[in-house]
Amino acid sequence: MEKQEIRTFGRRHGKKLSQRQSWLLDNVLPTLKPTTGDILEIGFGAGEHVRFLAKNNPQSVIIGAEPFMNGVASLLSAITDEKTNTILDEYKNIRIWADDVRDFLRQTDSQFNQIWVLHPDPWPKARHEKRRLLSAEFLNILSQHLSADGEIIIGTDHWEYFDWIIAQIQRTELTATIADLDIIQTRYQEKNKAGTTNPKYLILHK
Repeated sequence: MEKQEIRTFGRRHGKKLSQRQSWLLDNVLPTLKPTTGDILEIGFGAGEHVRFLAKNNPQSVIIGAEPFMNGVASLLSAITDEKTNTILDEYKNIRIWADDVRDFLRQTDSQFNQIWVLHPDPWPKARHEKRRLLSAEFLNILSQHLSADGEIIIGTDHWEYFDWIIAQIQRTELTATIADLDIIQTRYQEKNKAGTTNPKYLILHK
């Protein structure tokens, strides 16, 4: 029997969606299914940074991957007109993968200029460590979809997870630089459950 891949996320749904959000998931989300892109954000939460990327890279296709449907619904609400439910002009370069990003990576030949992973769940309990997304195995998968001069940008406010990620990088052929970045604050950064000061960032290259 083929070994089933471990999923890193928990719930797919949270609080009940509004009628408009449900309509957007049923009618607009299918039109935004990605095939290839230039910039990828993995686990976009409510989508604040995806929207920032779209506005600041109008010539690039921005793909946001998020398995939590409430986050997908929040992004859809923000990028569509409230009256017509059509995509706003500044966000027409956004595509959404509403599932495990690994399933998308298996079927795309995209070579991304940037891959963003901001504030992934640190799964702090020892028994949950295997659920952590940024393992050496996953980083190797990402490197296969990175353009020659592309970069993977990682941010976390959980120091133990940060050190764990560095240890994982050492098991790959990627090189890492600790960076001081000024990135738009997201809802998940504001929560800062780890109680630290500012996020730490890593930039990875082939």
